[in-house]
Amino acid sequence: MSDEIDTQYRRKVGERIRVIRRQQRLSLHDVEARSEAEFKASVLGAYERGERAISVPRLQRLARFYSVPVDQLLPIEGETDLGISAPIEVAPTWVPGQKIIMDLTRLTKATGPEAEMINRYLTIIQVKRQDFNGRVLTIRGDDLQALAAILGTTVEAAAPRLDELGLLYHPAAA
Repeated sequence: MSDEIDTQYRRKVGERIRVIRRQQRLSLHDVEARSEAEFKASVLGAYERGERAISVPRLQRLARFYSVPVDQLLPIEGETDLGISAPIEVAPTWVPGQKIIMDLTRLTKATGPEAEMINRYLTIIQVKRQDFNGRVLTIRGDDLQALAAILGTTVEAAAPRLDELGLLYHPAAA
């Protein structure tokens, strides 16, 4: 019975690894190329199918490669169905103009206490939403209130301040 449980667990870990990779729109070969062959496509595929167990240090390196917390590559304890599906997008509650979309790529390059606190908060949002595409993150009304508090501004002034810091994503400029 223990072997069967191990096999089921490996499959669940593999499913999580596959979901994160697909959210980031990477093929197995993309991962191999971008990781400079640290994660071979064939081996990563075996992990994803649950055919091969991944060691903890390797799982940590893979999480670092995907820029996600390690626990997001592990199945949720006690759940038989991991609920692995695309994140449910809820319409933003705050829409006085255009959507506020954070540029996560720019945020990783930003420095200072504000950037650090914003980064920590957005990581919490990503974990909560199970959204690890790694490039952009749409800010919802409740999120904007918290960001305004972090920035020490009003909700109305938060978006302009984020833009001032160069942290907003502008599709036309991309």
